[in-house]
Amino acid sequence: MSMLKKYGLIALIAGGVLVALIFFSLNIPRNREANAIERSVLSIMSPVMKPVSKISFFIADIWDGYINLVTVRQDNLRLTRQIKELNARIVSDNEALLENRRLTRLLDMRETITEPTLTASVVGDDLSNWFHTLIIDRGSSSGLREGMAVVAADGVVGQIVKVSLDNSRVLLLTDHSSGIAATIQRSRARGVVKGKGDGLCSLEFTTREEDVKVGDQVIASGIGGVFLKGTPIGEVSMVKKGEYGIFQTITIRPAVNTEHLEEVLVILRGRYE
Repeated sequence: MSMLKKYGLIALIAGGVLVALIFFSLNIPRNREANAIERSVLSIMSPVMKPVSKISFFIADIWDGYINLVTVRQDNLRLTRQIKELNARIVSDNEALLENRRLTRLLDMRETITEPTLTASVVGDDLSNWFHTLIIDRGSSSGLREGMAVVAADGVVGQIVKVSLDNSRVLLLTDHSSGIAATIQRSRARGVVKGKGDGLCSLEFTTREEDVKVGDQVIASGIGGVFLKGTPIGEVSMVKKGEYGIFQTITIRPAVNTEHLEEVLVILRGRYE
């Protein structure tokens, strides 16, 4: 506070002197020489005018700098807001583009199916160690019923096991209780695809004599009337023939990544297999 009083008083005196000098100089006629009194006043005040002038310029520079800082801050806030708006627009556009690509692939899949279908969105999931299910936003009000097949652009997803008015629960092909009649596309060897609960499936009841190799494509056989014949199920990732037993141990990697599903197709026919 003492510093403020000290410099505040100096600034006040300097300001008063500056105003007096300006007033005095404005009242001197331009075409008349200064008289002795005026010359005396100018001589006395001349040493004061120079520092006062410097102080006034210093204050003016500080004020201009403050105004410039305020302007820069406002510009920064405006630019930051514009950048946020542009980023939000880019994210929205990218999301729309990805959704368009997914729906285009789903429509391509739909064109290959002769049976009536219904598009649904995934609104929930249960991918715990015990259950592998999804919730979709279609139910009995849309004509869905238990047992109908659910597919995606890449192939089989699962079957509807519970239906409410506006939602349905889909049992995924990776669930332990799932079972789908299947065929090895290359050799036509048959078996039943069962879920293993770890994101994989197994092809069971395929005898040791059947020709099955890693990389073989597994498709729905159509037996049971739920999944259309030829619908992709997955790819053989491991084949093991033990010394004993009549069946092979075959592991399948599903064609559909069920953890990233957002839209599916429900085939409007069939019952629980």
